[in-house]
Amino acid sequence: MPVKQNESLLDYRRRVIDPVSTSFCGAKWYNATIWLGSGTTASCHHPPAHNIDVNEIKENPKALHNTKHKKEMRQWMQTGKRPGECDYCWRIEDMGRDSISDRVFKSVMYTDEELDRAAKMPWDEDVNLITLEVAFDRTCQFACSYCNASFSTQWGKDIDRFGPYQNLVSDGARAFQQDGKWAQPYKTDDENPYIQAFWKWWPELQGTLKEFRITGGEPLMSPSVWKLFDYFEKNGSGDLLFSINSNLGARDELIDRLVEKSHHVNQFDLYTSCEAIGAQAEYIRDGLDFEKWKSNVEKVVTKGKVRSLNVMMTINSLCLYSMPEFLDEMVEMKRKWGKQFPYFSVNLLRFPSFMSPLALPDHLKEERRSALKAWLAQNRDNELINEGELAGVERLIDYLEVVKDPHKRTSSIDSRHRDFKSFHVQYDRRRSKNFRETFPKILVDWYDSIPETDLTQTNLVDGHVQGWILNPDDENPK
Repeated sequence: MPVKQNESLLDYRRRVIDPVSTSFCGAKWYNATIWLGSGTTASCHHPPAHNIDVNEIKENPKALHNTKHKKEMRQWMQTGKRPGECDYCWRIEDMGRDSISDRVFKSVMYTDEELDRAAKMPWDEDVNLITLEVAFDRTCQFACSYCNASFSTQWGKDIDRFGPYQNLVSDGARAFQQDGKWAQPYKTDDENPYIQAFWKWWPELQGTLKEFRITGGEPLMSPSVWKLFDYFEKNGSGDLLFSINSNLGARDELIDRLVEKSHHVNQFDLYTSCEAIGAQAEYIRDGLDFEKWKSNVEKVVTKGKVRSLNVMMTINSLCLYSMPEFLDEMVEMKRKWGKQFPYFSVNLLRFPSFMSPLALPDHLKEERRSALKAWLAQNRDNELINEGELAGVERLIDYLEVVKDPHKRTSSIDSRHRDFKSFHVQYDRRRSKNFRETFPKILVDWYDSIPETDLTQTNLVDGHVQGWILNPDDENPK
């Protein structure tokens, strides 16, 4: 086990990864998310995605992961230099209080020997992955508020029907100005050089992979996912831990097919996402039926062959208003099905910054901190809740107090407040929703106090609002 018996995560960090350097993280070597539809990759879900060289992968399929950019970041980590793209972790660690950042969680999954090898190998050497997340395409039936058309075809339909969102002036605005077609330029898998390179790499890659996760879009709507299930059914999956990120909102026949196929995988984990309850959850995640989601969770856990259920919470400003109740739902599921059914993770949304919990004014952040602290005090000794889950909630509480901006290019707080209002006014009209009826008075009162943005009074340069992030790679909400 990477963590020794009775060793805390802080003690682990001090024993294993900090002696290499205080910026070292195993994810840069052994973990990746690869969006095969668009030909982009990142070492975890915090750094923005960057492009994969399409010419390089034709000669070396390993370049799907071993990009020139990642190799440079590895060199930095071996020498203690902090990659700017990993700003999320540095902000957490710089809070003090012995805060545990995600570089610990992203390293502890590997053995001490694997991390020692990464620390000592030449920085420009190609590495086979141990943990991998792949998205074959962006097909999705949801259009979650903080997502965008680059990751959801349903979002693309929204833009095609109503046009780009207007009057957004803070960083992240461009994510809601485009239809996402750039993220899926190839019509078929046979035309896609990135998917072809993946299958060329697969015979070697599967020999080192310990965990292989499929994301999307909604993976259950992708033919390539069922091709993988068929492969495992025919050839076996060995010791590989295979997992799917699903919103569990697909048609009944696809959920039933997932249940059936899970029995042909030796180790299968299910990842799903939610972070609020009832009408608030359905407002945040457009397309979600909260009760149907809970029903599908139960179906897969009780009828499928599932090693663990993982609920990934994307912490945005709106979910804070029913997050304690959602955590109670998680505990109730644990009581019914066991400690790992579910395991919940607390993931802080940074893009777009006007949807970050840090966009809320101080009095609202403090009120929500108090509610979360009360939940934590009540549940700290609950044996059903894991150390990492408690650490995630505690980290969020500290984050709301200490950190002011979610990332280094964050726009002014005034522009974030104005965009919060501008976006949700349009979101309500486009999606037939009602912010005022969905959220509590304390939030609605602040919302109503925000003036709507008038672009005639903003500073325009060459037809663009100053303050927009110019690099689309920085607009990655995952």
